[in-house]
Amino acid sequence: LLQGPELGPEAADCLQRLHLTIAATKYPRKLDGEFVELLQRVLCSSKCPEQIQVLCAAILREMSPCNDLILSCDEIQDTKLLSLVSSVLLAQGKESEVSAVGQRIVKVLERRLPEGQSARYLLPVLSNVISLSPESLTEEQTNVVSKKMADWLRYASIQQGVAQPSGGFFSNPRTRQPGPVTEMDGAIATDFFTVLSVGQYYTQDQWLNMQAFSMLRNWLLCYGSKGLETPNSGDKSGMDRSVTSVVSTTSTSSRLLPPKERLREKAFEYCQRLIEQSNRRESFSFLKILHDRICGDATYARALMPIAQFFLNHSKMAAVDSDAIYKHLFTDIPAQLFHNPSLAFEFVQFCKDNTQLFTETSSIFRQSFPNLFKFLAWNSPPLISEFVDLLPFLLDASTAVEIFHLLLDLPCLTAALDVQLRSAALSTSERAASDPAVKPATCLEAFRHPLYKSMFQYLLRTKSWEQAFNSNFSVAHRLIPLRQLLGSLASSPRVVQCAETVPVLLELFFRVVAEFADGPLINQLVVLLLQRSDQLYEIPAFKDDVYRVLSSQLVVLCKLHPALVVELSTEILEFSGTVSNIQNKEAIFTHMVWAIGEYMSVSYDKRCTVEQINRFFETLEAMLFEITQLRPLASTPSYAPRAISALMATLTKLAARSQDLIPRVSMFLSKMRTFVQSPAVTSVYCEEDLEEILIRATELMNLLKMPSVAQFVFTPPVDVASTRFQREVNDSLPFALRIVTRLLEPTPGFMPG
Repeated sequence: LLQGPELGPEAADCLQRLHLTIAATKYPRKLDGEFVELLQRVLCSSKCPEQIQVLCAAILREMSPCNDLILSCDEIQDTKLLSLVSSVLLAQGKESEVSAVGQRIVKVLERRLPEGQSARYLLPVLSNVISLSPESLTEEQTNVVSKKMADWLRYASIQQGVAQPSGGFFSNPRTRQPGPVTEMDGAIATDFFTVLSVGQYYTQDQWLNMQAFSMLRNWLLCYGSKGLETPNSGDKSGMDRSVTSVVSTTSTSSRLLPPKERLREKAFEYCQRLIEQSNRRESFSFLKILHDRICGDATYARALMPIAQFFLNHSKMAAVDSDAIYKHLFTDIPAQLFHNPSLAFEFVQFCKDNTQLFTETSSIFRQSFPNLFKFLAWNSPPLISEFVDLLPFLLDASTAVEIFHLLLDLPCLTAALDVQLRSAALSTSERAASDPAVKPATCLEAFRHPLYKSMFQYLLRTKSWEQAFNSNFSVAHRLIPLRQLLGSLASSPRVVQCAETVPVLLELFFRVVAEFADGPLINQLVVLLLQRSDQLYEIPAFKDDVYRVLSSQLVVLCKLHPALVVELSTEILEFSGTVSNIQNKEAIFTHMVWAIGEYMSVSYDKRCTVEQINRFFETLEAMLFEITQLRPLASTPSYAPRAISALMATLTKLAARSQDLIPRVSMFLSKMRTFVQSPAVTSVYCEEDLEEILIRATELMNLLKMPSVAQFVFTPPVDVASTRFQREVNDSLPFALRIVTRLLEPTPGFMPG
C-alpha cells in the first residue's frame, strides 16, 4: 500500500493498526529494514497526505531507538514536516540528535518564514530540546529565540482569527470580518492579547503567544540568568534571580535592553496583565455563565467541581453569593451519578479536600449528607477511608440523630439505589403506575406503588430531613415494611459489602459525637439505640456487628451522662424488662443492666429515689426469675451466662442502696445452687459457665451478709464516688468479692494480713 501510486484510507487504516500493535507490545518489536526505510521515505514525501505522515512518525517513535534510521532535519523547509521528523529524532535519545534538532529549529525561526508556514509547529519541539539538553543551544541562539518570544508575548493581534472555509458547495467566500478578542467577562479587550483572552477563532500569532507563555518558565529558568540553569534541578535560585532581574529592568527603556533582559521585561508585563485579567469579579460572572450552560448536561459533571473550587476559594473575599452553585453540585451529581465509580472518587475527594472551606462558607455541605452517602452506599470498599475522614465534618448537634439513622439504614440505601437504577431502565409500558389496591410482590413494583413511595423518597432524599427527626424515630419506624420488602436483596454482594462498612463508621460516629454531645442529645441517642436495635436490615452478620458496636458505645454514653438512667427510666425499664432482648441482643441488654446497677444511685443523680430503685429491682428480679426458673428438660432455653451474672450483680447493687430488698435478693441468690445443679440446666450450659454463675452468686450473697460493706462498695458517698480508690474498687470488683468471700469462709492456710 505504501508503494502504491496513491495513499488512501486503506493505507491509513493499516498504519493505525500497526501503530497500535507496536505501542501495545511490552518488548521491542523489530521491523524489516526495508520497511523502516520505506516509512522514512513516505514521511518525507511532499505528496504524502498529512495523516499518513503523522502515522509514519508515530510508528518510528514507538520503535526508537532505531538502528536503521536515515532521517535528517538539515534540509527540511516545511515546518510541519520538520516538527514530525524532529519528534522522531528526539525519541532516539542521542545527544547529537537533540543538538542537531535544536540547531535546525533555531535556524528556521531566525529567518522569515514563507507564506503558509508557521512557527507554531516548532515551539513544542524547541520545548523538548530545552528539557532534554538545554546546553545544546549557544548563547547567540538563545538570544535569537528570546527576541522572538518577547515579540510573540507582547505584540499578538487583538482581533479574532477567521474561520477556515470548509470548502463545501455552500461555503460563503464573503466571510464576516472578525471582531476583537474579549476579556473573560465578555468585555472587549483594551490591552494586549494573553492566554486569558477569549475568541471564537485564533490567529497564528495568537497561537504563538499562548505557546510562548507555556514554555516561558522553563526558558527563563534555563537561560534567564547569566549562567545556564536546568529547569529540573530543583534549585529555585535561578527563578529567584530571574524575578529579581525582571523587577530591576522594568525601569529601563525596552529597546536598549539585550534580548534576555527584554524577554524578562515582557514576561513581567505579561504576568501583570494576567493578574489584571484575573480580577475576581470578572471571573465570577464568566464562570457563572459557564456553570449555567453546562450544569444541565451530566457529561460535564467533572467540570463543575473546578468551578465550585474557584467560588470556594474566592467568593467570600469578593462578597459573591455562590450557594446556587453548591446546591446544584451537591443535589444533582450524587443523585444522578452515584454509580460512576471514578466520578464518585473524584467528588468525595473534592469534598474531603475542601471540608474546612465548606463548613465555614456554606450550610449546604452538611445538609447534603444523605446525598453524599449514596456514593458510599454504592461504592463501599473503595470509599470507606474517604468517608472516615469526611464524617467528622458532617456531624454536629443538628445532624447527629439523622446520621445515626442513616448509618443503620446504609445497606437499605444500597438496595434502594439498586431498585432505582433498575426501575429507570424499564420501558415506559413497564413503568406504568401500579394498582394501589394490589400489594406489590417485588421491589420494582413497590418502587412505583403509592404505599411505598414516601418510604423510597425518604431513603433516596437529597438533603437532610432534620424536622422529621425531631420526633425521634417515627420516620425510621415507618420504614419497617420497606426493610422487609428489600430483604430480597440482602444477599446482593453490593449490599453485603456496604453492610460491612457500617460498624467502622458507627464507632467513629460515637467517638465524634462524644466530643460535643450534651445531656439531651445523649438521652436521645440512647433511646434511639435501644429502639433501633429492633429495626435493622436482615443480614445476620451485619446485625451481630452492629449489636457489638452499640453495646460498647452504650457504656460510653452512660459514662458521659450517668443521669440518663434516671431521666430515661421508663424507656430503660421497658427494654430491660423484655425477655427476648436477652437472647436477641444479649450484649446490649447486659451493658444496659450494668449501667442500671452502676448509675441508679444518688451518688450520680440526686433525683434518684428509693421508689425508682425498687421499680428497677422488681423488673430485673422478674427477668432473672424468668430465665432461671426450672422447666421440663426439653423446653429449657439457654441464656448467656454473662447476662445472668450481670442481673445478679445489679440486683445486689440495688439492694445495697435500698436495704429492705436484701432479704429478697439473698434468698434468690441462695437458690442459684439448685438452678445450676438441675439436669435440665446442665444439659444446655457448659460446666465452666455454671461454675462461674455459682461462684458469682456465692460472692454476692456473702457480700450482702455485711450490709455496710456492701453499701460502701456499691454505693460510695458522693465525695468518694469519683476518687481513684473507688474507681479501682469498681474496676476490680470480682477481686473484692473474692476477698469478702474468704473473710467470711476462711479456708485452711489462708491468713488475712
